[in-house]
Amino acid sequence: MSDLNGKTALVTGGSRGIGAAVAVALAERGADVAVTYLQAADEAAAITSKVEAYGGRGLAIQADAADAEALAAAVARAEEELGGLDILVNNAGVGTTGPLTDVPLAEVDRVLAINVRAAYVASQAAASRLRDGGRIVHIGSCISNRATGPGMTLYAMSKTALIGLNKGLARDLAERGITSNVVNPGPTDTAMNPADGPYAQAQRAALAIDRFGSPAEVAAAVVFLAGPDASYLTGSELTIDGGHSA
Repeated sequence: MSDLNGKTALVTGGSRGIGAAVAVALAERGADVAVTYLQAADEAAAITSKVEAYGGRGLAIQADAADAEALAAAVARAEEELGGLDILVNNAGVGTTGPLTDVPLAEVDRVLAINVRAAYVASQAAASRLRDGGRIVHIGSCISNRATGPGMTLYAMSKTALIGLNKGLARDLAERGITSNVVNPGPTDTAMNPADGPYAQAQRAALAIDRFGSPAEVAAAVVFLAGPDASYLTGSELTIDGGHSA
């Protein structure tokens, strides 16, 4: 399909994992795609090469999601170099676990800066740049619906905050036909959380479908929300979690 022909997209944290799968899936449907990355320039270059293999323009931008100025500048650069902006995917994020009483304030600040503030900053920077009818998609987590064990308070808080951000954006941007939605993945097989990792068995125990999801399965949900068939869907959450919340 090529229902995103002529569209331009920015995927934050798009050099690996779910973000990389999203970038490639958008390109497969016809979009030009920019990705931000922190340090892995070679991985980001590999993703832009895949984007270009589908016939689109690819752009890799080094930007720390925790640096508000750098992130806002990345949004501006994506629009300028791609000739516009239609889709923003707020994917950059970090995972964290630990006993509530042991988590230092510095870790709280770091996680909220990347998982929450960055999504706000990128959305704010994109709001005036997105074309009418644009799309914002945030990558949340099934943990915002159900925390299945101890040690996840900080992460759950950070991902639940995206739900409030999403609802506010849906109201603020609706007049221009711009939608905002959240995708909540369950355990997904990435380098950050491998399906054969030390914590995988416990995560599978919370699922109805006894396996991890793939980045491509999450990306398919993002592509749907970014496409023309989702024009009447905003302020909502799409959960792709193998029954974690069932």
